[in-house]
Amino acid sequence: MSYDLQTAEKAAYAPFFGYMGAASAQIFTVLGAAYGTAKSAVGICSMGVMRPELIMKSVIPVIMAGIIGIWEGSTRQPGIHP
Repeated sequence: MSYDLQTAEKAAYAPFFGYMGAASAQIFTVLGAAYGTAKSAVGICSMGVMRPELIMKSVIPVIMAGIIGIWEGSTRQPGIHP
């Protein structure tokens, strides 16, 4: 079986794998941001009980986790051309 570049470029399933890769990147990024938000929420709750004056400093991880999800979505979208 020989490898033909023109046949490989015309594969009907290539766009499927391209879109699945882009979708999985978005899904795993948002899941990671949600996990980071949940873990930092536990820390914020314990911080509020032990040292209430430091609550505003502990909100920064939640903001950064949200920024990760928004940033990934905004950088990925312009590169998709059906």
